[in-house]
Amino acid sequence: MDHRGPQKISIGTTIMAVEFDGGVVIGSDSRVSAGESVVNCVFNKLERLHNRIYCALSGSAADAQAIADMVNYHLELHSLNVEGPPLVLAAATLVKNISYKYKEEFSAHLMVAGWDPKKGGQVYGTLGGMMTRQPFAIGGSGSTYIYGYVDSAYKPGMSREECRQFTMNAIALAMCRDGSSGGVIYLATITKDFVKEEVVVGDEIPKFYDE
Repeated sequence: MDHRGPQKISIGTTIMAVEFDGGVVIGSDSRVSAGESVVNCVFNKLERLHNRIYCALSGSAADAQAIADMVNYHLELHSLNVEGPPLVLAAATLVKNISYKYKEEFSAHLMVAGWDPKKGGQVYGTLGGMMTRQPFAIGGSGSTYIYGYVDSAYKPGMSREECRQFTMNAIALAMCRDGSSGGVIYLATITKDFVKEEVVVGDEIPKFYDE
């Protein structure tokens, strides 16, 4: 019998977001683990914070979702006060502030991506009290396996479809190597005109030489 006590349910995960001219692509795998056990194979780690703003979750599943819920609530109030859509920077700042305020209570890392009329498509990495805008960002346990790939494959000025394929390839590679990442790939493409959510399953997931 295992006498170590209950295992905290957490997301050993791979998350990623990429900017392109006119929007962003954000994606994640779908595996949730508790200790050494997989407890959910199809969990969607992409959370909508507002109409054109999403975040990707990593860390403790419950903690990450609690932060996303708080940010969603504050953004709804903010949009009513300003009578317009919130900025992506405002969402990322809220995530940063809440993560820092509750750094002793929460174990979570949220990546924020979206589109607004002021700055277009934006990707922000947030970790504790830090926030940085990046052309692309990766996170989660699976990200450690793909730094070489993303550094080599990323090219400034990629099209929307190139960013989508880049995100799928990177997450698929991480899923091959990281035992805590797997399942299906969730994607969201966000532009001025639309938000398109996708689930990439089965043979649609990119395959590589060792499969």
